[in-house]
This record gives sequence, structure tokens and C-alpha cells, in this order.
Amino acid sequence: MTGETKGNSKIIRVGSRKSELALIQTKYVISCLQKLNPDVVYEIHTMTTVGDRVLNKSLPKIGEKSLFTKDLEDALRTGGVDFVVHSLKDLPTALPLGMAIGAVLEREDPRDALVLNEAHRGRTLSTLPKGSVVGTSSLRRSAQLARKYENVVVCDIRGNLNTRLAKLDADGSKFAGIILAQAGLVRMGWNARVSQVIEPGEILYAVGQGALAVECRSNDAYILDMLSKLCHLETQCKILVERSFLKTLGGGCSAPVAVCTTLKRKADAKVTQLNVEGAVWSLDGKTEIRSDGGCALMLSGDVDLDVENGNVIPAKKAKAADEDTVDNAIPASPPPAARCPIDHKRKSPEVVDHAKPGCSQDGDKIDLSKFISVHGEMFKKCPYSSEIEKLSSVESNELIESGKCDDGKNDPSATFPVGVDFMGDCPYVSTEQKVDQSGQSGLNKRKILDYNENLEREIVAPKLESTSEHLFCGMFRHKHVAKEIFDECEQTGIRLAQDLIGKGALEVMKCAQNEIHSKV
Repeated sequence: MTGETKGNSKIIRVGSRKSELALIQTKYVISCLQKLNPDVVYEIHTMTTVGDRVLNKSLPKIGEKSLFTKDLEDALRTGGVDFVVHSLKDLPTALPLGMAIGAVLEREDPRDALVLNEAHRGRTLSTLPKGSVVGTSSLRRSAQLARKYENVVVCDIRGNLNTRLAKLDADGSKFAGIILAQAGLVRMGWNARVSQVIEPGEILYAVGQGALAVECRSNDAYILDMLSKLCHLETQCKILVERSFLKTLGGGCSAPVAVCTTLKRKADAKVTQLNVEGAVWSLDGKTEIRSDGGCALMLSGDVDLDVENGNVIPAKKAKAADEDTVDNAIPASPPPAARCPIDHKRKSPEVVDHAKPGCSQDGDKIDLSKFISVHGEMFKKCPYSSEIEKLSSVESNELIESGKCDDGKNDPSATFPVGVDFMGDCPYVSTEQKVDQSGQSGLNKRKILDYNENLEREIVAPKLESTSEHLFCGMFRHKHVAKEIFDECEQTGIRLAQDLIGKGALEVMKCAQNEIHSKV
């Protein structure tokens, strides 16, 4: 049985890594679900994974699969949590028995980005001085850098986004720059740190990069039905082609492998052309094997969204005469997240304690006057500016300083959503929610618990079943998606991989893997 019932509310437990980015992504998924399921209560259970704990080795040298997912999947398998939010590129192409990707949300920008040390502001990869050190933990990036940019020296750098940026910005840092996923920087609100967005023509991106996946038990009908409303069909098609390509090459192989996938609707609006490019490299980048492929998809149907009220209007039936059924209609995507119109120029947002709305990491209350001054004239364009200005009154700040707002009832910052309950530009205010003058914010009601510290509760292990007939490289096909669409996407990825294999890709990958293991 999924979750438990408390009063009139159903409790759903959500697993997440402890990093700030992981929590931002998890909270974003929950915020989307709360709009569709307002009576459900969500608890976030955090834990560290092998990839988080072992930071003194490069990822390929650790020698384990599912570095960032295994601990979370163990909790899912035993019933400790009901679903888990992942960066999709972390998920292996073959999931454990009984697990499924229940939702793939609309993809963020999948490209890589260059973040530079202040001393090199204004430069790009090609204009960095010869010998400049560029940090990355990815063999895919390092191989392509070595092939295209002889002016830089690649050095391994580990840690979450915050840690890697701290290493870049540290006094005496050896790094001229680091390469990160553009999507992660956008979700953290750190767009201003991006010095160069790297086009796929220069560096192809990782399989699944930029997309969020929600993993659940493959036979959990309640959760699967809930997650089906978050699925973005065009993103699913791209991801399935990429994962099928990688799976055929060798699953979660540690050798440098990368892709670039595009979808373009034809002029007649009945056929959508999917194109995919894939490549593998030797570790030094000197050997490259590259190919491309594609297929035509019938993604017919219309989607209507009631964005203002946050409602999803069901997709219309496909107009094809031979298959005019609901099963073949495009699923409705969730309403796009509202974005704060303020153009923030801050270097990075303050890290906020997720359990204390309106508090900084060390427990201090946020100075609302300083908050407004950060935004300057652009603050007036924020839809919540009038409410926030009221909260910045002398009386409110006196309450903060006197410490009389500890219970939250008199805390002015609790009346608007402050913290990391968002993905986007605004480092403090989430435009996902309206200001609630009562101080009761739906997202602020969520509990964030340490999974390992809350194992005393009784957990009934669920029965796991194989549902392979519904799975495509681990992705669950919901009933509103025609099986022919997923079949074609999967076969396109297979054909691309087989083309590369025919050109010698497996030999290149084997040499790369042997070289990695010989250096352990």
C-alpha cells in the first residue's frame, strides 16, 4: 500500500539526496503534484548516496553502478519511500526489478556551461590562456575538451554544485573554469555565473541531461496515475532514444559517450521528425566515432492548459481516422512554472535551511530591507512587491530583531515563500505560490526528515512485480501514449548504436574502460 492516511490526508514519502540542487528538484516536482492533488501531504526523506560519500576518487574509478541512485532505490524497494526524484542522467538504463521511471518532466536546456573564475571573466573556452586548468568530473567532457581545446588542461573536480563553485572561487584556486550542466545552474538560480553556454557542435551532452525523472515501484498504480500527469511526451521520446542508444552500447558504461537529440514538427503538423546524433571517444579524445539517425513520429493531438488556475485540461483525441482514441492523444503537460520577472544579478543565492522558512542557514532571519535592495528597481516588477514591502516595515523588522517571531505566527518572512521551494531565477521568492496572508504556506508544511534517523517507524515491504511489458529502458509507458511511439523511439536508438558498433565503437570503449581500471 502506498503511503499512509492521517486524518483526511494521504501521506506520500519522497526520497531525495541531501544536496541543495536535489532538494530544489524534489520540491519542484512536489509543487507540481500539489496543484493536482491538494489533499496529499508530502514528506521528504533525505539520504546520502555512494557518489555523495566517496569524493576522493573520480566517478569511473569508484567501480560501482548506480552511484547516485542505489541508496534511494533501496528505500523505494523496501517501502521506506513511495517515489524518488532524480536527475535523469544519473539513472542507469536498466533499473532494478520492480522499479520504473513513472514520469519524465519537460527537459531543461541539456547543454553544458562554462563557469569561470573571476580572473578570467569575459573569456570562453577557446580564448582561455594556454595551460588554463578546467575542472570536470565527466570523462565525456574531458575527452571532447582534449580533442577540441589544446589550450586547456583538464583536471578532475568532485562534489555537488555548491562545493565545485566554492573550489573555483577559492583564493589561490588552480581552476580557470569548470564545466557544469546548464540545467543545474538554472535550477539553482545561478544563471549569472554562466560565462559560456557550450553548443552541442562543440561538446555533445550526456544521455538524459537536463531532464528530471521520478522513479517509483512499477506496480504502484496510485503513484503511477499521479505521476502520469507530469509526463512530457516530447521529452520522453528524446530520452527514450538516448537511453536505448546507451543501453545497446553497454548500459551505464564509464567510457566517453554523448548525444544530441532534436524534435521538429513538420509543416503539416501531423509528423514530428526526431533526429539524434551519438558519439564515443577514447579517453584522450584522439579517436572519435560518430553517427546520426532519426525517425518520424505521429505525435498528433492538442493540449489545452488552464495556466491561470493551475489546471490541466485533458488532451483532445487524435484526429487520425484509423486510431481516433484517447490512448493515442498527447498527454497534457503540467502548467509551466511561473518565473519571477526580476533579472537577478547576484553571484549566488543564500543557502537556506529548508526546515525554517525565512531563516538563513545559521538561523538568522533574512533582512527584508536588504532583500529589496538586492533587486533594485526591478523589484517593483515582481508580482509580490507590494506584499513584501509591507513586510519590510519598521515594526516587522523590530519583531525579527526582538526574536518575538520564533513561533512563526508573527514572522513576516513566513507570509511569503522564502527558500529553495522553486526552480528558476529568484533566490528567495517562489512564484509557484500566491502570498498567503495567514502565514500558512502549503509547501512550508512539508516535513524534511533524515531517512536513516527515522527508521524506527514500521515499514511494510511492498510486493514487487515485473511489469516489463510496460517498460522501455526503464521508462513506464502510460496508457495515453501509443505503444508504436515508444517502439519507434527505442528502435531508433538501437539502430544508431549498431551503426557505431559497426564502425568500431565497442573496441574504443573497451580500451577506455581498461585504461580507467589500470589507473585505479
